[in-house]
Amino acid sequence: MNPAAQNAWNQGNERANAAYQNQRRRVTVDPITRLEGHGKIDVFLDDQGEVERAYFQVPELRGFEVFSLGRPAEDMPQITSRICGVCPTAHHMAATKALDDLYKVEPTSAARKIRELVYNTFMLEDHALHVYILGGPDFIVGPQADPALRNVVGVVQKVGVEVGKKVISMRRRLRELIAYFGGKVIHPVLGLPGGVSKGLAVEDLPRFQQLAKESLEFALFTLQVFHDIVLKNPDYVKLITSDAYTHKTYYMGLVDQNNKVNFYDGLLRVVDPQAKEYAKFPVQQYRDYVAEHVEPWSYVKFCFLKPLGWHGFEEGPQNGIYSVAPLARLNAADGMATPQAQKAYDEFFSTLSGKPVHHTLANHWARVVEMIQAAERIVELVNDPEITSTDIRTIPTEKPTIGYGVVEAPRGTLFHQYETDADGLITKANLIVATQNNSARIAMSIEKAAKGLIHKGQVTEGLLNMVEMAFRAYDPCLGCATHSLPGHMPLAISIYDPQKNLIRKLIQE
Repeated sequence: MNPAAQNAWNQGNERANAAYQNQRRRVTVDPITRLEGHGKIDVFLDDQGEVERAYFQVPELRGFEVFSLGRPAEDMPQITSRICGVCPTAHHMAATKALDDLYKVEPTSAARKIRELVYNTFMLEDHALHVYILGGPDFIVGPQADPALRNVVGVVQKVGVEVGKKVISMRRRLRELIAYFGGKVIHPVLGLPGGVSKGLAVEDLPRFQQLAKESLEFALFTLQVFHDIVLKNPDYVKLITSDAYTHKTYYMGLVDQNNKVNFYDGLLRVVDPQAKEYAKFPVQQYRDYVAEHVEPWSYVKFCFLKPLGWHGFEEGPQNGIYSVAPLARLNAADGMATPQAQKAYDEFFSTLSGKPVHHTLANHWARVVEMIQAAERIVELVNDPEITSTDIRTIPTEKPTIGYGVVEAPRGTLFHQYETDADGLITKANLIVATQNNSARIAMSIEKAAKGLIHKGQVTEGLLNMVEMAFRAYDPCLGCATHSLPGHMPLAISIYDPQKNLIRKLIQE
């Protein structure tokens, strides 16, 4: 072999060896599972097989803020409900409340109660989806169980067919209530500026009162399931409270006038890592407190508290990273707004050594506590004499300019902001969804879990699932979180010859 050929051969070997070493030191989970949307995790190991860095990446993007421009503001509750097929009611309701503010109109008392009834019904059935189907299998079946069983089939095998039927039946019937008012579940047509499009007929009230009663029984049953399967298992409790799944950050959530958890309305309350109130403000001031940071390796934006600033992916009182979602709501509030949920809230904090609770996996327990409040609130609302009133809308008379709406989506705080011209056509739309609010903490959780679980290059499927559990606890919706359109998107094209050998790869970053 001549010197030139030998040199080329050596260089080729070096490149192949480097590629092999890089492959050996890089572990990719793509796609990640049991969430809404698409994401992936890249874990990079050092020469000793320890985790050097781990990235939670969101490679998809969507353009809702851009193609809302020029549309009538009244269309926004229908447009934004298309962002996600799992939580359309959250976007629909946030958009409707933004229209109230945009047109400076207060919904009637009956309309507000109907909205709350629908919204609490949505919260209950959506939380049930996560508890039993998305996040629940990690505990009900086991974090390192056969992946073929870490799903709803495995859950049914573990809890029994009758329980499985009960879960499916209850979610179906709750969704029927949403469809009664909204016409359909996936993309409801209910909210109007100043009210709702349909009231509750007196003759239909008894079946919804019966559903409300059964929904509360179901929520309390779910708490018992959590007790029996999770809390009675010392290994699970140890996992929940382990350092690998713990971060000390700020927390945000909506609270009522008594600082109790409220899903539909109220003021935004932020507490620091010691659970002391840091800020409390109406949605119209959210831009004074919430800012967004970008990283080149993900399309999701990373929210932080603006007055504190962005100081990287670090926890502690000096950094503005905060969390939303069930755990954050319980930390940010002084309690629950209904009696049985309050009892569960007290047990939650007493068992986990007081307030605040910083354990990411405790989101699953907090989610069950919220199911109880949602069910109790449904019972209260369907037994309210005003719920069958026909006075369900106040007609707007003001010209629109700017409007803000906020609700607590199952996954956390959801902001909608619209600006229009004098004809009510959208000139600016800004949406900050729960997963964006959580995205910095999710990224930190992924990396900390990877560093706490993966050692000496030993990477098993079960361990990778336990890394995924760090994001799954937040119940992220990546379709919602990547709604901005920066003007281009990454593209990779691989060209193969007839023997399936890769001959060229074209990449647009």
